[in-house]
Amino acid sequence: MELKEFSNRIDEWDQKIIVKYNGIGGKPVTYILKFLSFFGRETIWIFLIAFYLFIWYDPFLLANLAAIFLTGLLLILAIKQTVNRSRPFDKLEKDKLKVLQIKPRSKSFPSWHSYNIVAYGLLIGLFFLKSPIMIIIMQVLAIIISFSRIQLGVHYPSDVIFGYFIGIIGFLLSVFIVAPIFQIIFEYFEQFALHTIEYRQFNSMIFENVWYLVLWIIICIAIFLSATYKYIKNNFTKKEMRI
Repeated sequence: MELKEFSNRIDEWDQKIIVKYNGIGGKPVTYILKFLSFFGRETIWIFLIAFYLFIWYDPFLLANLAAIFLTGLLLILAIKQTVNRSRPFDKLEKDKLKVLQIKPRSKSFPSWHSYNIVAYGLLIGLFFLKSPIMIIIMQVLAIIISFSRIQLGVHYPSDVIFGYFIGIIGFLLSVFIVAPIFQIIFEYFEQFALHTIEYRQFNSMIFENVWYLVLWIIICIAIFLSATYKYIKNNFTKKEMRI
C-alpha cells in the first residue's frame, strides 16, 4: 500500500469517526467534557511550575514539571509545523461538524491536550501521589479528555491517538534526560540565592515580603489572563457584532 493511499484511508476513517461522535450525548455531556478538557491545557501545569518555584520550592517536582512542559513544547510544535494538518472544522462542512468550543488556532496533528494529560498524569501517579491506582485513574482521565477533543469537534481521532503515545515518550524523555539536567541547573543557581532556601515548605517570603507577594499575585493574574484571553476576546467580539 502506498503512503498516499494509507494517508487517505486514515483521513477517511478520521472524518467518519469525528462526525459520528461530534456532540454525542448532547449538552450535558458536552459541558462535562469541556470542563475536563481544561485539564489538558497548559494553564494548570504552568501554574504548578510557578507554585513549586515561588511558593513551595521542590526542585525535584519543579524539574519534572518543567521538563515535561519543555519537551512537549519542542516535540508537539515541531510535529505540528512539519505535518501542517488543518483542523477538522477547516476541512469538513459546517452542516457535518459542530465546533463546541472556541476554535484553536494551532495545527491539528498531534493533540497537545492528549500529550499533557498523559505525560503529567504519569508524573502525578508516580511522583506526586506514588500510587499505581492513581496512575490507572489518570490514564482513564487521559482517555476521556482525549475523546473530548473529538466530541468537541477540534481534533481528529488520529490526532489524539498520536498525542497519547507522544505523551508517553515525552514523559520518559523528561524524567530520564531533561529533568536531571534541570536539577543540576537549579542546584547551580541555588548557591547565588540571596536568602535561605526553604525546601518543600511554604516560602516565608510570601508572608514577610510584600513585594514578593505582589510578584506572586502578578504571576497568578498573568496565568489566569493567558487562560481566559480567548474567551474574553470571543465574547467581546460577539458583543461588538451585536452592536
